[in-house]
Amino acid sequence: MISKDELQLWVTLWPNFSHYPNFARDSQISAIRLNSAMITPEQLPKDLQLANNYSGIVPLYFDIKGRQLRVVDVIPRDGRVHIVLNHSIEVKTPTKVIFKAGNDWGRLIEVKNGNCLIIEIVNNGNECFPKFNIIQGESIHIFEPSLKVKGDVFSTIERHKIQIARTKGIDRFFLSYVETQKELDEFQELVGQDSEIIAKIENKAGLEFVANEFKKRPNLSLMAARGDLYLELDRFHDIIPALKLIIGADPEASVGSRFMLSIMPRDPLKVNGISDDKLEINTPECSDFLEIAWLWDLGYRRMMFCDSLCLKRKYLAFAVKTFCELRDKLLEK
Repeated sequence: MISKDELQLWVTLWPNFSHYPNFARDSQISAIRLNSAMITPEQLPKDLQLANNYSGIVPLYFDIKGRQLRVVDVIPRDGRVHIVLNHSIEVKTPTKVIFKAGNDWGRLIEVKNGNCLIIEIVNNGNECFPKFNIIQGESIHIFEPSLKVKGDVFSTIERHKIQIARTKGIDRFFLSYVETQKELDEFQELVGQDSEIIAKIENKAGLEFVANEFKKRPNLSLMAARGDLYLELDRFHDIIPALKLIIGADPEASVGSRFMLSIMPRDPLKVNGISDDKLEINTPECSDFLEIAWLWDLGYRRMMFCDSLCLKRKYLAFAVKTFCELRDKLLEK
């Protein structure tokens, strides 16, 4: 049980990051989330072995995607973008597809063979959308009410990743886009009854599960995964009752993503390919501190930085330092 007199900081890293060793043994950090979205099963054993070389201080959690829609392949063709998904879907077209945590979009005009999306490039005045490259492993959002995700919750690739993680000694897992107790039970069978599971709540169906079906048990807790949850709600301000619902259902619930992002440029093209020594850190917004304090007051005692903040050592080091200074203030008697 998490003490009311502590506040844990979790980060998102991958073992082949050059700065991974800097944080894998940092006592200020309570857990590392390993997000394998961009990693193939063939690469995974080597990377997990590398993680084991730095194990011993910070616990590792392995993130499995479940029903979340992820890009498997991208094929530019005939002035359009063909995207192969990890799941087959049904959806009414044309409709909008959201990329980059809400910062990019395209128009879906057709679905072929169940899992191939034909995205039309849209000229919107001075810009064309999608304006950024779509890459393998990234998530997408389709808000059309007719959307149905078909087939098994766990793809063959995700099942393979679970097996590899288990053989490398991983026994702590995240599961994305949890919506039912049935998929949690299936996941428990895949990862082993001895494993800890954190169920990421990332859409309205997940919130309905929390409200009506979730039962707290040992080695199972919830996460308010705000990166996707914020986009999936009908109104952006619905994030407030959603966060209250999750911590009310599980006093051990954690909250992740969208922390401290004001220290970075909003445009990812201004970060990609730039070395750490040339990065500039923006002054944190007042809201960065207020939201951490508000989440603390709600009862959250585990907070996690998302992928984008952790990709660069300079940003992550500054965010960890700033968070821990605020944490010390919050914990003062």
